[in-house]
Amino acid sequence: MGRYSNLVGKRVEAHYRASDIHLVVVGTLASDTNKSVFVEEHFSQGGKDKTLRVEIPYEYVIRVLEVTGERSESPEPVSSSSKNPF
Repeated sequence: MGRYSNLVGKRVEAHYRASDIHLVVVGTLASDTNKSVFVEEHFSQGGKDKTLRVEIPYEYVIRVLEVTGERSESPEPVSSSSKNPF
């Protein structure tokens, strides 16, 4: 039983490192093999259904968190009614 097996099948946000870079992937936790976690995302592009699957070895995982609710992909709109006096 893997460290993240309780999150299999749930939507997660996985933070991991690749060399000196901190990366984040959001998707469904597809599998936990005791050595790696697999996060996958299904999407459509150009009218075709596609699947992106990322394998993250345990030694590169920083944290895996369950995502609750839908996250906004774009920042909140800024009102143009406030004027900058400068």
